[in-house]
Amino acid sequence: MRKPIIAGNWKMFKTLSESVAFVQELAPKLAPFISVERVVCPTYIALAAVADALKGTGIGVGAQSVHWEAQGAFTSQVAPTMLQGLAEYIIIGHSECRAYLNETDETVNKKVKASLAYGLKPIIAVGESLQQYEAGETQQVVGGQVRAALSGVDAANMTNIVIAYEPIWAIGTGKSASAELANSIIGGTIRSTLNDLYGNQVAQSVRIQYGGSVKPENMQEYMSQPDIDGALVGGASLKVNDFTLLIEAAAKAKGI
Repeated sequence: MRKPIIAGNWKMFKTLSESVAFVQELAPKLAPFISVERVVCPTYIALAAVADALKGTGIGVGAQSVHWEAQGAFTSQVAPTMLQGLAEYIIIGHSECRAYLNETDETVNKKVKASLAYGLKPIIAVGESLQQYEAGETQQVVGGQVRAALSGVDAANMTNIVIAYEPIWAIGTGKSASAELANSIIGGTIRSTLNDLYGNQVAQSVRIQYGGSVKPENMQEYMSQPDIDGALVGGASLKVNDFTLLIEAAAKAKGI
């Protein structure tokens, strides 16, 4: 069975001191759930302190984005070399980055390949807009994003990649795709695309998360679906009790 992975995307929340205090409270609560991979993705300014605070806890740390160059004249950006030893995972292609920071399929692909080159594990976010969903374009859009993100990535690297299906219309809106709908897109579109690219063995081994208004009340329903291996969580990852309940629900749903 694929090991579930729950990642908390803190977005632009929590100061440095708040971030450290949060993980110090969170770590002992998550300690029993070693069968679930647990990851927090703080802001860059808190990344080093959070990584230090979580040493030895088994809780992983991720960054929220990365540049594709190892260094250079790119004011405000962070290179993959700078994240080595601090972050294990990198969120790439989040819809907010696509919408507000001009992230494109091309830059997503560059970031994926750069992350892999420096031993970092991409969490590649894909998802369609409400307009695209209502027009019946989900398979075309999501499948196309997966293909673009993985262009030039060989099968051997797929063990280090997680994909997160986050329908844009369900992020921060309070709306969420039903568990059955999310599972059908993850299995029928994303895994099918991976099968076309790499074959069935790879397609069945890659972990795929759902994201979009995930909360303790609906987590077990999502995690009970066979093709959903975890969640990329926003708001519910900002509260210790909520995030703990998400991890607990994931373990219960998968029977681990």
